[in-house]
Parts: sequence; C-alpha cells; structure tokens
Amino acid sequence: MPQLNPNPWFFVMLASWLTFSLVIQPKLLSFTPTNSPSNKTSTTSKTTPWAWPWT
Repeated sequence: MPQLNPNPWFFVMLASWLTFSLVIQPKLLSFTPTNSPSNKTSTTSKTTPWAWPWT
C-alpha cells in the first residue's frame, strides 16, 4: 500500500504549513479592517415587562 508511506506526504504538509506561516499569514495580517471598532458609550434601554392579556 503506497499511500501509507509518509515520506512524500509529510514533506508536502510541512512545506504547505511553512508557506502559510511565513508567507501568506503576514500578508493577510497586514490588512486593516474596513470597519474599525469605535469608542461609543453603551446605552442601556429600559425594558418593561410584557403585559400578557390572559393573566
């Protein structure tokens, strides 16, 4: 069963992870998000209990 031989597949997995970690990931992390979070104050709304008609 040649598919159980880990020699070529381990190298492919290692090369793809190194490519992702060293090349692609820094390029993706350099982008700035389009909607940066703003420093809005949180407002709490007053909640009223629901008046059920059958109680």
